[in-house]
Amino acid sequence: MFEEFCKCVGHTPMVRLGPNLYAKLETFNPTGSVKDRIISFIVEKAIEAGDIGDGTTLVEATSGNTGIALSAAGAALGVPVKIIMPCNMSEERRSMMKLYGAEIIDVPPSDFARAIEIRNMLVLEEIDHWSPSQFENQNNILCHSLTTGPEIYDDLSSRGLEWSAFVSGAGTGGTMMGVRNFIKSQHALSTKCVLIIPEEDASCHGIQGINDGADFLLDVTMMDSTYRVSTQDATQRSSLLARDHGLLVGISAGANVVAAERWIKENNPEGAVVTLLCDRGERYMSIL
Repeated sequence: MFEEFCKCVGHTPMVRLGPNLYAKLETFNPTGSVKDRIISFIVEKAIEAGDIGDGTTLVEATSGNTGIALSAAGAALGVPVKIIMPCNMSEERRSMMKLYGAEIIDVPPSDFARAIEIRNMLVLEEIDHWSPSQFENQNNILCHSLTTGPEIYDDLSSRGLEWSAFVSGAGTGGTMMGVRNFIKSQHALSTKCVLIIPEEDASCHGIQGINDGADFLLDVTMMDSTYRVSTQDATQRSSLLARDHGLLVGISAGANVVAAERWIKENNPEGAVVTLLCDRGERYMSIL
């Protein structure tokens, strides 16, 4: 079943949200988020390398979407999954993981350092435990270099559009760095990479999935510009995407669109500005 899961990942549609503004609709992935990309990619490589077998337990520290994707992958493989996550993540995300059969281990609110510490301890002490190590694994970046970046480029090219900017927040940093690496590999592109940071501190902002307290795989020096977005603005924009476009998406998607619209207003680009609608909004119903 895992092979069938992987076949459903990626090649997500791109939608036009306004003048010069386009978004990859990552809700079309099997569990409804962009994180299906890295989990299918990394787990598949681990299976090929013999690191995952019938008796393996999959374990990861996560704010939610990677945990949901890994829980689904574990269900498809028929192996146990343990998820370590801060207790202040949305209840809907937790419920989805449990429905896929995962065990959840709680840590204090927004304490991703502790979640990673427990993950590392489990992998070190239990010989049958394996982790995709999303915060450190270079295959996280490679996945987006080989899939997300080329998909955006091909879609824009098919529409006869130039690519002016890519706008995104960063959780692990894999998406931003992967797309950035693809852009740089295409020497004819002059696409700008625009990073989103929550306006509030990492310990208290409500834009789940970005700025989890460290840069991890992200190299901030490689970004062309940075925009700060408040939790309130991100949440309101997420709600408007549902009401105005019929797109029920998460809070980080709202933040992405807020920043992209600001960048367009300030730079008046001739080409397309692309962002991601990272996940479905059902997992935030209790806080939207």
